Amino acid sequence: MKTKVWAGVALALALCGPAAAQKWPSRTIELIIPFPSGSGVDLIGRAVGIALSSQLGQNVVVLNRDGAAGTIGFGALAQAAPDGHTIGFGPSTPIANAPYLVKGVRYNVASFDYICQIFENVFTISVGPGSKFTTAKEFLDAVKESPGKLNYGHAGLGTIPHLSAENMFDALKLKMQAVPFRGDAPLVPALLSGNIDAASVSVSTIRGNDKIRPLVVFMDKRHPAFPNVPTAKELGIATSVPPGHNGLFAPKGLPADVRSGLERACADAMKHEAVTRIMTNTGQTVEYLAGSAFQAQTEADYKFKGELIQRLGLAVQ
Repeated sequence: MKTKVWAGVALALALCGPAAAQKWPSRTIELIIPFPSGSGVDLIGRAVGIALSSQLGQNVVVLNRDGAAGTIGFGALAQAAPDGHTIGFGPSTPIANAPYLVKGVRYNVASFDYICQIFENVFTISVGPGSKFTTAKEFLDAVKESPGKLNYGHAGLGTIPHLSAENMFDALKLKMQAVPFRGDAPLVPALLSGNIDAASVSVSTIRGNDKIRPLVVFMDKRHPAFPNVPTAKELGIATSVPPGHNGLFAPKGLPADVRSGLERACADAMKHEAVTRIMTNTGQTVEYLAGSAFQAQTEADYKFKGELIQRLGLAVQ
């Protein structure tokens, strides 16, 4: 009798094993985007979410957890269970830059699994429709003549647009007042209304908006969407801040099969119609990197940004 009882227990445990280890994904996947709805990153992230849903056979729900230069969203991602049901999409900036500048960041480069990089986000110095500046020279001459009197908006302390602009002004020995916003979405209305003199803003945000005029592109070569706009390099900036590296992240410690499943889905998303359409429409630079290369790049970027932030004398806030 005891033998039969123990055999029954063994069978029950064997059956519970597969049930406990449910096939992934077993429920809706939450996709955290650390910037506001309507921003360039948000639009592309939503398209990626559609592609992932198609690949994985589960709904992907976008959660905009914006604020504090992206650290709120990445903080939430770092604290999530590493089971593949909470992932994040956005720039590596909140990982590589923000820990040097934002108080209370509770994660670091090693807090995440890097799934893949999808695109590079290129930034500009742009002006609104009421601006008297039509060329980079006119703009920079005015900044030189009135140091600290003109201002520019950016997407948040320590973001790529912020560091790109400050790096340029430092190299040219110029001074502007920096005005932080919570991403590009609230920044654009301020630029259009003339409440700020200029903005360090992404190509994806201004592409197709003929009221916004780019004066400088932060690239080593001219952007195909704006072939008449000079690069920072042409203006004499020896070392430009690299563009924003955007991709898919997860909390550290994913099971191997879940990570490989996400990596495959991310690679396949590059071919999805919703993703290719929004990338084309926003003029983004497609630049795919597999997870290991994406992680290595972020680690190198973290080191570079630390040295840059120290040189610029930016303080923790």
